[in-house]
Amino acid sequence: MLILKNCRIALTPTSGGFSILSNVDIAVDEGLIAKVGEVKPSRGDEVVECGGLVTPGLFNAHTHLPMVVLRGFTDGKELQEWLGEIQPIEKLMPGWLIRSGLELGIIESIMNGTAAALDMYIYDYEDAVELASKYGIRLYTGPVFIDLFNDPKYVENRLRNIASMGVGGLVKPVINVHSVYAVGEDTLRRVSELRNELGLRIHIHVSETRRELYEVRAKYGAYPVEVLDKFGLLGPWTILVHLGWVTNWEVEAIARAGSTAVHCPTSNMWLATAGFFPVREFLNMGVNVALGTDGAASNGTLDMLREVKEAILLQRNNYWSPKALGPGEALAMATVNGYRAVGERGGAIAEGYLADLVVYDLEDPRVRPVNRRNIANIWAYSMDGSMVKMVMVNGRVVYDRSRDYERFVERARSIEEEVNGWLGKIAPL
Repeated sequence: MLILKNCRIALTPTSGGFSILSNVDIAVDEGLIAKVGEVKPSRGDEVVECGGLVTPGLFNAHTHLPMVVLRGFTDGKELQEWLGEIQPIEKLMPGWLIRSGLELGIIESIMNGTAAALDMYIYDYEDAVELASKYGIRLYTGPVFIDLFNDPKYVENRLRNIASMGVGGLVKPVINVHSVYAVGEDTLRRVSELRNELGLRIHIHVSETRRELYEVRAKYGAYPVEVLDKFGLLGPWTILVHLGWVTNWEVEAIARAGSTAVHCPTSNMWLATAGFFPVREFLNMGVNVALGTDGAASNGTLDMLREVKEAILLQRNNYWSPKALGPGEALAMATVNGYRAVGERGGAIAEGYLADLVVYDLEDPRVRPVNRRNIANIWAYSMDGSMVKMVMVNGRVVYDRSRDYERFVERARSIEEEVNGWLGKIAPL
């Protein structure tokens, strides 16, 4: 058994908001939290000193990890113009570069406290398994249905092969569909059949821009969420990303279906997609709402704590209300709701939950003074990923700043040299 000893404060989401515990130990056994409270070590137990703030591991419910290689590549463009500059470069990216980007994205994520990520990008599933196992992150991913890049039949066959490998371990397959507008009717039917056959989650961009609504409505005579419903793609296993341009009846349909809605505030603001992610309506209707960074190329970072702050402030601005979204709700969006979206019992510091935990440094002057009264606010508004001391996934310490920081930085430096070497030939730096 592993014991996380002497945590100064533990902050965890609850059904009614959040709970704060002081001076607590957390015992971990076989990948699960075994006890929360005072734990006396027995012979053979491994004791890890905590000392700071501990929260559940962060779950990035929508990202494109390899796009870190295009961080800062372009700016000042709306989505379609941005894609018009990014996608031609992506088409040229060799497999080794995408793999390096995936590795760099995993490194950044772990160092920022992300224990699990729902990823959408075109790369070899085997690379995901290898790198996730190497670094210890949970990854939910799979080949992407996007007709511009991939033959749908190829993606279908790959998914069947991947599903036949089993779903154990840190990497589990999902059905990634880029969007309603990026695939044809045949692909939507194929995805529906695959979903029924394989029982996997569906992860898709939906209603991100006003232009998307016009295009989809012109083609189908319906809005994107309605199209998904028509093809049998709306259910408790559906994870819908962006949703900045949804009607009230689509919100109701999402609630009835039990689907997850994922908010990516920074990327939406970066690309000026405008619209309105109706977080209060979703939450009031009982929709599971999670949080994602999107890719670093349309965000700048994969830091989920920055996303927490952006989500709260954007929604308060949108609703003209300081009560529109609070730290407790954002904590749930960044943790337990992400795990719930993929069917996992994680994201809370409680017995029987996955032992995915993050320890933050409370010695940093940027967060002082710290006390029970202000800790949720400090976590949401004052902290960022640089304050992560330790990350545990599945009961194993996968990042210890005192042990791993220099090693991770050196590997990132090597990847940077590879990426810049390639980009320098394709798009002069």
